Amino acid sequence: MNSLAPLPRAVADAAPEVLGVSGLGKSFVLHLRGGMELPVVSGAAFSVRAGTCVALGGPSGAGKSSILKMVFGNYRIDRGHILIRDGDETVDMATASPRRILRLRRERIGYVSQFLRVIPRLSTLDVVSEPLRLDGVPAPEALRRAQDLLARLNLPERLWDLPPATFSGGEQQRVNIARGFIAPRALLLLDEPTASLDARNSAAVIDLINARKAEGTAMLGIFHDEAVRAAVADAVVDVTRFGDAA
Repeated sequence: MNSLAPLPRAVADAAPEVLGVSGLGKSFVLHLRGGMELPVVSGAAFSVRAGTCVALGGPSGAGKSSILKMVFGNYRIDRGHILIRDGDETVDMATASPRRILRLRRERIGYVSQFLRVIPRLSTLDVVSEPLRLDGVPAPEALRRAQDLLARLNLPERLWDLPPATFSGGEQQRVNIARGFIAPRALLLLDEPTASLDARNSAAVIDLINARKAEGTAMLGIFHDEAVRAAVADAVVDVTRFGDAA
């Protein structure tokens, strides 16, 4: 696995950098072990340009999910910089205020996690369309776009008015993907988006990822399925190079 496979020259030269990571370090303190520090990532460095997908590679425990969570602002950064383009500005997640991080999440960064966390009584259409409505899109248009996206992801129409908390793992994952992809965002973080899906629905997600790349979205993801990774990734970062956490 290459640390960072080269992007096509035309893409690398023309596309703006949306995410830049340098010297990134993170350790966890084990208070039940006398304050022992467990290093997770040390010296991680890579970039993601508009219209490209960079995959984080390496075995479980290597720090891939921790990197995603630092980019999203869920984990504190011990060392280094995570620079995210915000219009004409560049924001460093290592030093940004909580208010600025929340604004970036609302306006610039999307996140598709492995777990669906929603209010239990909300319908699937409400869950998926909410990011658009928060962006100011009128409710009828937001609902129409949610329907289109759920159909594209092969979620049966009979489920659209039901709360997704009652769904199977694969159905919930497709709701998660639809919610993460529905609103335009400069940067999308993908944590195993096809982990619970069969071949047909994985193919639908691959098509969706590649369509968003064509629209200029930058993506950073974890893909344990090698076929999915090969179909969407323009570059692979070997996380095992950045610490002893493997």
